[in-house]
Amino acid sequence: MGKQKNTDSEQKSEKSRKVTAGPIREKARSITRLVAAVGGVIQKKGYTGLTGPNIAKEAGLDKKLIWTYFGSIDNLVETYILQRDFWNMADQKIISELLKNPENIGKKDITALLHGQLERMMKDKVLQRIIHWEIGEKNKTLRKVADEREKIGEHLFEIIEPDFTDTGVDIRAKLALQIAGIYYLVLHAKYNGSLFCGIDINKATDLERLQKAIQDNVNAMYDEAKVNK
Repeated sequence: MGKQKNTDSEQKSEKSRKVTAGPIREKARSITRLVAAVGGVIQKKGYTGLTGPNIAKEAGLDKKLIWTYFGSIDNLVETYILQRDFWNMADQKIISELLKNPENIGKKDITALLHGQLERMMKDKVLQRIIHWEIGEKNKTLRKVADEREKIGEHLFEIIEPDFTDTGVDIRAKLALQIAGIYYLVLHAKYNGSLFCGIDINKATDLERLQKAIQDNVNAMYDEAKVNK
């Protein structure tokens, strides 16, 4: 008799766990779909299209769930951006690998990092929208992402900057121009589809010219520093 009671109790407990697990899994799926929907809306409509109805339609869910799970559209968008930001996902991994052997970091590594940024900017439409948004509008979430990006970049500068001490080469300023140039040239090419200085990086041959120019600039920085030491 006692065994039967234990069996009944175990069955009820198992059913209770299943009933609880169902809603938990459904909530997790809904949260994932809403976060992913932010990217879909940004890509299709831009950041001005980030409204409750648009996000809910993209996710195929009731818009009330945005407020149920995130409290506001801003919180949902922040969740997406912090998860999606390219420095946190891609470049941070590259930099982490470089920092494992800091004594070996040189011009080839810096060139590869810049080429990687260019490649991601060219391919990733959502990233293009986010950078455009960051440049064109003051937003606390985007500022938070930018600040985090600076922290990650600072780790790299701590390693490479000593190579340029007392050489007259301002590595920060030079890399700032290179990275800003990558951002602008990609946005200009993708949004306007027009030439810049007679170059169209939507064409493979012109994109290769830009990649070579990046490599040449990095080599020139290191060569100048070597000569002036």
